[in-house]
Amino acid sequence: MQRKAFERDTELMKKIITKQSIVIAVVAMVLALISIISVNAFNTQGPVTGFAHTVTRPVRALTSTVAGIFEDIFASIYRYDELERRFDELAAQYADLVRAHHMAADLAAENERLRAALGFRALHPDIEQEMATLVSWTSDNWSHTFTINKGYANSDVRSGMGVATEYGVLIGQVTDVRPTESTVITILDTTFSVAVFVGEVDATGVVEIGANAGVSATATGDFSFMRSGLLMLDYIDDDITLLRSAPIVTSGAGGVFPPGMLVGEIDAVFPHANGIGRFATIRPIREINTISTVFVITEFENPD
Repeated sequence: MQRKAFERDTELMKKIITKQSIVIAVVAMVLALISIISVNAFNTQGPVTGFAHTVTRPVRALTSTVAGIFEDIFASIYRYDELERRFDELAAQYADLVRAHHMAADLAAENERLRAALGFRALHPDIEQEMATLVSWTSDNWSHTFTINKGYANSDVRSGMGVATEYGVLIGQVTDVRPTESTVITILDTTFSVAVFVGEVDATGVVEIGANAGVSATATGDFSFMRSGLLMLDYIDDDITLLRSAPIVTSGAGGVFPPGMLVGEIDAVFPHANGIGRFATIRPIREINTISTVFVITEFENPD
């Protein structure tokens, strides 16, 4: 801003100081010189000096004005240089602060990852897991996947293993394992499915298997609900009570996922269009698109 103001002042001066102004200034200087010579020669003001004073009065006024403008310009140049120097100093200080902020953010993220690892181990001492970081997301009309930085060459990750958050919330399954990276389909993906129970939450907030535990259903990703961030609980018998916000947990059937892992909660219940049975939509416990660190379940004990 200061630089632009200075440039505008400079252009204004160029318009004011024309060739005519320079000629008038030269005439004023000549008349002033004649006046000095007249005073020195005749020891009095003299007719020449008087005439010169009368003629050059406007010129001298203009000259004084122009001189004042030049003084203002030089002062502005000095102030601009000072402001520019100060701006450079502040810019350097700002860059240092930005670097310090980024370093602090990196350290905070690393601490969060370490706390997550400790929290997962404390909640699931019987489960062996491999902590991984998300590398990229892939989401289109038919799939909902992400890539992690662990593969068969740098970890024990293998295809078919479950993937969870630090709190044991199931969020997906490994499908394609490469040397140092693997693809994970999320629970929203149209190819995902898991055997589940409808759970209940006790007074302490712990999920327990309630009256519906004897009936297992299957939670699957569905094309119709994927874009809304929901998955489907299909073919529910009419005699099964489903309450909104009831937690959905893995049953452990099939031995693919450990039992008792949170998948989501009931969002809504609908009758099938053919009138046979009902289905429910499930909202994931954790917003999947915000996850940056995950845990691949490499080994677990199934009580069944």
